[in-house]
Amino acid sequence: MIWRQHISMALDLLQVSPQGISYICLGGFIVLFSLVSLLIKEKLYVNEVVLGTGFGIILGPCVTNIFAPRSWGFLNDTITLEVMRIVLVIGLFAAGVELPRAYMRRHAKGLLVMVVPTMAFGWVVVAAVIHALFPKLDYISALCIAACLTPTDPVTCAAITHGKFAHQHVREDIRHILLAEAAANDGLAYPFLAISIYLTIEASIQTAIGKWFLVGWLYQVVFGTVLGAVLGFLFSKLMKKSHDQDFIDRKSYIIQYLALSIFTMGVANTIGTDDLLAAFAAGCAISWDGHFHEQTRHDDFSSVIDCVLNCCCFIYIGAWLPFHAYNSPEYGITPWKLVLLVIAIMVLRRIPFLMVVYKFVPEIVCWREALFSGHFGPMGVSAVFVSTLALKHLPTPENPPVNQAQYLATTIQPIVSFVVLGSIIVHGLSMPLFSVISRVALSHDFVKQDFVEQDFAKQDIEQL
Repeated sequence: MIWRQHISMALDLLQVSPQGISYICLGGFIVLFSLVSLLIKEKLYVNEVVLGTGFGIILGPCVTNIFAPRSWGFLNDTITLEVMRIVLVIGLFAAGVELPRAYMRRHAKGLLVMVVPTMAFGWVVVAAVIHALFPKLDYISALCIAACLTPTDPVTCAAITHGKFAHQHVREDIRHILLAEAAANDGLAYPFLAISIYLTIEASIQTAIGKWFLVGWLYQVVFGTVLGAVLGFLFSKLMKKSHDQDFIDRKSYIIQYLALSIFTMGVANTIGTDDLLAAFAAGCAISWDGHFHEQTRHDDFSSVIDCVLNCCCFIYIGAWLPFHAYNSPEYGITPWKLVLLVIAIMVLRRIPFLMVVYKFVPEIVCWREALFSGHFGPMGVSAVFVSTLALKHLPTPENPPVNQAQYLATTIQPIVSFVVLGSIIVHGLSMPLFSVISRVALSHDFVKQDFVEQDFAKQDIEQL
């Protein structure tokens, strides 16, 4: 009888909750990944993006249903938006800091070609493909969805800008230009999204274009960039002054990766300007003279934070993916159309344009590098962020949708999320595939050389 009471008391103390299980799974994944991270990242060339997404799918409603963000009701979009925002802001600030001294000034020409016209080309082409595959969406609505897919994701792009394989096989100029492009075009997705939204919800084209120019470009992009640059410049001067007076230690310098990025995001978000561009501009400005980078170059805190945030973020994305919506014939969405869309985007979004204009980008020296740069335009956190942001400006859809705006609100996340999943698979596994191909080519060269040496040996024997 006594032992039964003890068991009952133990069961009362044991509190199994979805939150507790989620924490166990999240922490357990990071622990296990850390134990074999060198093998996975430096030998197999697979990063936390692919593994985290796969683990999130396992945790999600399609498999174990341990972690289901879409079951949170009206809070789902708000939480998703803020999770993606924090990860992007910290990653963009770190990207600005990691670039070489005064990089944006010395490489402005190449960046100008890589960012604005490349994004514009991909925007209109992807919109045309979406409109062709999903004819219920008019071209303006297709432009809105395409705007979510224009930015290059800086988190996924880290697979080719960091790590052993990248440093051995990708030139430094290419790594830097792709990192800077991925960081810059995240914030520049706002104008592409804004004009699409305004054309969808505003009564007249003149009103839509006026708001787009004043709000989308001047206030959000231009003012957001200036705001971030000014904040970064002021903080760089304050920290340098504090360092000269021995008021600040090395640990406090490292903390600024979090503190300054979140502070800049808070200021920009409060006044309604582009917080992503502000964070990137602040990171570039704070390391403009090289002093901040000099103080932090031997510390790995930023990469540690990036790894933890990336693991959490992509586990979240994996559990958030709406697999049930990928087969919705009533909205014109079917799996084969989504697969065709992913293939078309991978081929048409960046590669043709960069193959034509790469001679105007000094950092790209040949067509092979242009092809490589065009291929590596991954879509991930930024696409999820922009699509969730778009929903904030669209009406709540009825069932069935009664107008084009509601139809767009119904279909935007299923289409964008499937493309994100395809990009994670294709771009996340590109490095392992390139590694296998290079090894096969290398072994082929060795075999060919061996045959040549044998032929020479035979000729020498015959002569003797």
